[in-house]
Amino acid sequence: MPAQMNSSTENLVEISGLEFSYGPRKLLKGLNLKIQGGKLVAILGASGSGKSTLLRLIGGQAKPDRGTIKVAGVVVHELDTRALYALRRKMGMMFQAGGLFTDISVFENIAFPMREHTKLPESVLRRIVLMKLQAVGLRGTHALAPSELSGGMARRVALARAIAVDPMLAMYDEPFGGLDPISINVIANLIRRLNDALGATSIVVSYDVSEAVKLVDYVYVIADGVVAGEGTPDEMLASKDPYVYQFMHAKPDGPIAFHYPGRPIGEELGVRRSVR
Repeated sequence: MPAQMNSSTENLVEISGLEFSYGPRKLLKGLNLKIQGGKLVAILGASGSGKSTLLRLIGGQAKPDRGTIKVAGVVVHELDTRALYALRRKMGMMFQAGGLFTDISVFENIAFPMREHTKLPESVLRRIVLMKLQAVGLRGTHALAPSELSGGMARRVALARAIAVDPMLAMYDEPFGGLDPISINVIANLIRRLNDALGATSIVVSYDVSEAVKLVDYVYVIADGVVAGEGTPDEMLASKDPYVYQFMHAKPDGPIAFHYPGRPIGEELGVRRSVR
């Protein structure tokens, strides 16, 4: 049995019976998970398993068809607009591919959430921005445009923006995608170090097993709309569950099919078998 999270009073995020569909396609089918406060948790799964959608649901960008999502004891999808924005002020998000605003400087990208959510004087805001950039090793880039950054540097700026307001919950959507090994290692170490320094709770969504298991405290693996397995990184690597084993060890054979369901290729091509 995988290690269980602590009591619900210590869980910052609680999801139960979560169902969500895109039109006729049912993506999440009764998903349950809990994320303990102060922990760094990975949500892993194959492409298209609903990992990024789950972050959107936690942040209130989408509403579930059924089930509940609680953050800090509050049901996210029952909040009105004002209350939802208030909750989002306590969240930080690093989007896939960074998501930096291309027409403003690095400094203004990081200042943006503080300008939106606080009334800090400019002198204080400037110090915070420079401190966040210093934390990711990029203080000297504050006047640059995002187009002047390398891919790894852009991700580090996006990370600095995600933690700009010292969120209680930081979410990272595929933070390692498309990066070279050195940049991946830098980003992974930053996520771990910043989570611990801020005393925050962090969720890393990824399909990069090798990096995630070195980084996090706890792992959830999603398959077919539910949690296929959960536990510490070591427990998940040792799992004998067919899906979890195939995914965690990148095995070609197992429940995860290479081909998307469809008609036989012969039918698609109009090839008929000869009759003898």
